[in-house]
This record gives sequence, C-alpha cells and structure tokens, in this order.
Amino acid sequence: MSFSAIIPVGTLSDALSPIHALVDECKIRLTDDGLSIRVVDPANVAMADVSLDSAAFESYDADGGVIGLNLERLTDVLSMGGKGDLVSLTLNEETSKLDIHIDGLSYTLALIDTDTIRQEPDLPDLDLPARIVLTGDDIDYGIKAADLVSDHISLAADDDVQEFHIRAEGDTDDVDLAFGNEDLLSASVDSTAESLFSLDYLKDMSSPMGNDTTVSVLLGTEFPVKLRYSLSNDHVEVQNMLAPRIQSD
Repeated sequence: MSFSAIIPVGTLSDALSPIHALVDECKIRLTDDGLSIRVVDPANVAMADVSLDSAAFESYDADGGVIGLNLERLTDVLSMGGKGDLVSLTLNEETSKLDIHIDGLSYTLALIDTDTIRQEPDLPDLDLPARIVLTGDDIDYGIKAADLVSDHISLAADDDVQEFHIRAEGDTDDVDLAFGNEDLLSASVDSTAESLFSLDYLKDMSSPMGNDTTVSVLLGTEFPVKLRYSLSNDHVEVQNMLAPRIQSD
C-alpha cells in the first residue's frame, strides 16, 4: 500500500472536522478518487460520512487500502499551519507511520491498527418525506434559540404551508423558530414531519458548517435526520445522520 499527497491545510481540516466532532480515531479509505471516511459515535446515535475529492489535492497518489489514524493528534499537527499552507502526507509502510510536513515542521504520526478501530457503519437508505434547504447560519441560530430552554431540539416541516420549525420545550419556557418558504433556500415537504433530537449532538454535528454553507435537511417523523452539505469549493462532501429521541405517550 502506498500513499503520498499534498493538500492545503484548510481543505484537509474541513474533511476531518465532521469526523472529529464524533470520534477521536478513524479508518481512512484511500481510493483513486480521493479519501473517504465513515464513522458512528460510541453511543450509536450520530454518524458522519465524508469524502474528499482527489481534485482538492496539489498532488495525490494512492493505490488503495485503509489506514487508521488518531484524529486528536492529526488535528493538533494541522493546527500548527495556516489554512492556506500546504501539508505533505507520506505513508511509510515499513514503520507504519505517516510522515507529515507543514512549512518547516516535520512530524511523524504513528498509525493505529485498523482492527482495533470500530467497524464502519452501513449508511441506511431512508426515504424521508421532507427536504429543507437553508444556511448553516440559520441552523446555528436555531440551535442557540433551543439552547435557551432545553437540551433537546425538535425539527419539524409542515406540508400545508411548506414551513420549517425549530422548537424546544423547557420546564417552564418554550421556543419556536419558524422559517417560512420565503426564508428558505428551498422546501419540498410531501407530508408533515417532526422528530426530537439531542441538542448536544446537533451542536457537534453543525460546528464544522460555515455560516454561508448550504445545508440540506432531510426529515421524517421519529426517523433519523440527514444533514448534507459541501465544504472547500465542493471538494469535501459531508453527510451526517442523527437518530431521534423517541417520545413515549
């Protein structure tokens, strides 16, 4: 297995951030088309699936295979460079280490045995009736509003008026943030849908999104929510999935 690549620090960081929001170590699949990573958090509540296109690299050479990495250490190394700096990555098969160079800094990162890393999850194929498109800034505003009263957040879509609501119910206070059709980038709601989610998980999953990022929210009733968006000029494709908190009658 061989792997060598050069890529801007900011682009690689964009690809790793949605993964690092959920786990501290992961398997990275090296393909002709680029890198792909899929993880589920230890509680089996949240999932992230990320692909990094080979076109994002200044140079890229990989002949397939899988490597295991400590994300905590790798992101610490990347933080030593600026977003526009180039980082060079070279796999040393003999030592099972990744040689990293940023500007004048050299760092040798030990790989993790992939057999010790949790198995990659399957990505469920869900047919969800509501698709809402809005900005990362809108999602952040809704999370902050919900955080005023509760540690859970309700996402709801109304098919009659094609509206999207972010709601939260506290012990004494409630919040309801409404996005009308004119407030959304687009809305396609075939039937009314609403599910309740952990606010902390949604915070973690939304943190890599930029304010201007276009985010697709796919929603059902008491189904996982899917969040899809792109980063780094569409070179990084992200799909998150978050399981609902089922409410008992």
